Amino acid sequence: MQAVLRTLPLLLGLHAGVLLAKGMGEDEARHLLNRTGFSPDYRAIQQYALLSREEGVDRLLSSVQTRPETEPPAEIVQYTPPSAIKSLSEDAKRDFRRTLRQQGAQLQDWWLGEMLTTRSPLTERLTLLWHNHFTSSLDKVKEPVLIYKQNLLLRQHALGNFGTLLHAVTRDPAMLVYLDNARSKKEQPNENYAREVMELFALGEGHYTEQDIREGARALTGLTLNPDTGEAIFAPKRHDSGEKTLFGQRGRYDPDTFIDRILQQPATAEYVTRRLWREFVSPSPDEREVQRLAQQFRQDQLEMKPLLRRMLLSPAFWDPKNRGTLVKSPVELVVGTLRQFQPHLSGSQALVRAAGGMGQELFNPPNVKGWPGGNDWINTATLQARRQFLDQVFRGRDLPMPAPQMADAPMSKGEMSKGERQTQVLTRALSRIDINGQQWLRQFPDSPTGRQQVQLTLLPLPASGMKDNTEPMNEDWLLQLVLSPAYQLK
Repeated sequence: MQAVLRTLPLLLGLHAGVLLAKGMGEDEARHLLNRTGFSPDYRAIQQYALLSREEGVDRLLSSVQTRPETEPPAEIVQYTPPSAIKSLSEDAKRDFRRTLRQQGAQLQDWWLGEMLTTRSPLTERLTLLWHNHFTSSLDKVKEPVLIYKQNLLLRQHALGNFGTLLHAVTRDPAMLVYLDNARSKKEQPNENYAREVMELFALGEGHYTEQDIREGARALTGLTLNPDTGEAIFAPKRHDSGEKTLFGQRGRYDPDTFIDRILQQPATAEYVTRRLWREFVSPSPDEREVQRLAQQFRQDQLEMKPLLRRMLLSPAFWDPKNRGTLVKSPVELVVGTLRQFQPHLSGSQALVRAAGGMGQELFNPPNVKGWPGGNDWINTATLQARRQFLDQVFRGRDLPMPAPQMADAPMSKGEMSKGERQTQVLTRALSRIDINGQQWLRQFPDSPTGRQQVQLTLLPLPASGMKDNTEPMNEDWLLQLVLSPAYQLK
């Protein structure tokens, strides 16, 4: 009995050590939340620090939602059939086009607002990922309601089954308009969607032939839009029902069986795995890991939640050499900064424009390939725009943002261009966003430990060029951290 009593403290100490070791710690918690969300605050970091890696990842994945938390403006969910527009006078048509542009801006404002307030940042990160993967744009689609419904679709299936998502996107009205399949018929098959669904959405170059594109386009004929309702329909009379050869197999393929053939290709699982790897792990996928994860992805019938779980729990995700290797997109930079420092906002349109000035205008990717991302986010112009955005919202100073790139009408001497006017409006709007850095810093002790906690919260890597740890924790010191290159990384 005495021997047991003598060893009890050792056993209790060992048990306490095991409990203490269970938590991932603040550094790993920040890494997990930063990679899957928008700049986590210190309180969230502390909460996740107590969890194991598995517990933290499972909590994140269980929080993913299939619906937005905020309602959009009522105007943007109304569809106007083309027949109603044709009967309008020229002045009324001009007014209608202006209304559509205003509704497009409201839609952008709504989504950025959703990102700023959501309880599940991972939901919006995934929706943003698929928005850039299955590209459509307001500029071409025109009708905001169609883009809004596509956004709902991407969020609904963001962490579901990739096959279900690909089938849904194929029948999405905004996509039918954007890649011209709404006009495709058996006499004149349009190859745009057939090509992009293989090259950009599911397989990647080298895993299909030109014949597959031609035959796929024939299979997709008849998939069009009901002009009166804006809904997708299948019109049998427009469909080419003849036999087709896809990936070496002959059959009477229609839109659904064409997509099924794509999903059966081994390259699909590998392509999606690489896409998620570049989003969450590192810019250069580890091909051995890709093959391993893709094989399990196929075994799971292309369910994305188990794939992302395995990826977030992989050694590569936690490897220190992969920290700070991804560049925040403009939207991530803007949303993360505002979620972190919580200034008072009267609307999100200035933030939408600021992200656009850095190269990422929501709902308007540059082309079907989407935003290139990665290191392409950083160039001379966009880096300047990023620094000026941060300087403005922290100091409230009237610093000029770079003018948007656009073709202006000829101007008379002394007249401002459209781009210059928009820049002036944006500059004034951003200067009204007042981040109270001193108040934000009060959550940390004014000590070397507090300085470390601030840097851990904001940066994935140590800040370069910072002075020693004895300088005051004030707004100037905080701005140095935010303007450091490490703040642009995740």
